[in-house]
Amino acid sequence: MEQPIKEKYLVSGFLTLFLINGMQVGVGVLSFQRSVVKTAGYDAWISVLVAGMVVHLIIACMYILLKRANGDWVSIHQQIFGKWIGNALSFIICIYFILLATTVLRAYIEIVQVWMFPDLPTWSMAIVAAIFFYYVVAGGFRTVVGITFLGVIIPVALVPILLLPLEFANFINMLPIWKHSLAELAIGAKETTLSFLGFELLLLYYPFLKKKELTQKWAHIGALLTTLSYTILMIVSLAFYSEEQLNRTIWATLTLYKVVQLPFLERFEYIGISMWMFLIAPNIALALWGASRCAKRIFQMSQRIALLVSLGIMALVSIFLPTRQEVSLFSDWIGEIGFYIAFVYVPILVLLQTIVLKLRRGKREQTTSM
Repeated sequence: MEQPIKEKYLVSGFLTLFLINGMQVGVGVLSFQRSVVKTAGYDAWISVLVAGMVVHLIIACMYILLKRANGDWVSIHQQIFGKWIGNALSFIICIYFILLATTVLRAYIEIVQVWMFPDLPTWSMAIVAAIFFYYVVAGGFRTVVGITFLGVIIPVALVPILLLPLEFANFINMLPIWKHSLAELAIGAKETTLSFLGFELLLLYYPFLKKKELTQKWAHIGALLTTLSYTILMIVSLAFYSEEQLNRTIWATLTLYKVVQLPFLERFEYIGISMWMFLIAPNIALALWGASRCAKRIFQMSQRIALLVSLGIMALVSIFLPTRQEVSLFSDWIGEIGFYIAFVYVPILVLLQTIVLKLRRGKREQTTSM
């Protein structure tokens, strides 16, 4: 049984809002429109709403798991599957979070290379990022929460700017509403998976929250803000671009910045890309913290050593993804794995936990009645 977390390491429960929202909003915001529109067309905004509603259901499932186990993901696995199988499954989750951090980092490096510095070597940014995130995550969970809070607050300045393209919007394109089948809308919702991933880290940082049993409302508010952000951005994109343009545009959100014209700045998208670092920093920091925390719990090792190993894997994998095709394939692969972990595996865990607890309760009742 894990020792209770000391009071000095805990964070206020309302910060769950920032932890959920900060982890979900990241590099996926820049390009999520293309994959959804390919399936759902001008009804893509409905798919985003559907995906957001499913996220709320999964968060509810997570709180059922956490309250029953009174611990984290490792505790839940051990409660259901026992020590050895449970730890093996937790190790898979650990690797998943490392690869999730790698996906975000490599996608951001690609954007910087394509839009700003074409000759910038991948290894240089990967090493600088590894050093930076070592100091952030090694500072402890409270430091990670601090950078997540800033990562949500600072980029708010970008929100009004993304509404400027509405000057050229044509909302009539989206009429009539609901031209696609339920199956197409469902596939479109699945395509937003990578953009919504990250909220499953709640299963690891839950023990670090004060008054944790009261944090569920903050988790739902954070997810609601994410859903509204993605939905509004999708509607703006659908009104500004044609469906054909969205199918061809890789980074639709980033391209919206090109509309902004300032007398003292010719390429405003440079500002957008630079500020986006504040958005992706929480994604990477939280995922690395989750991976190192998971490794510490499984192997009873120092979290700093686990962090160094995680950073090494992240940097190496980033370097060995040199082309756009490989980066895209890797992101799709992680998005698919993340979909099954967050949206399929978590509900299965709730079902298995219910069965295990009922069986144990039945055995206990039989023992006491003898």
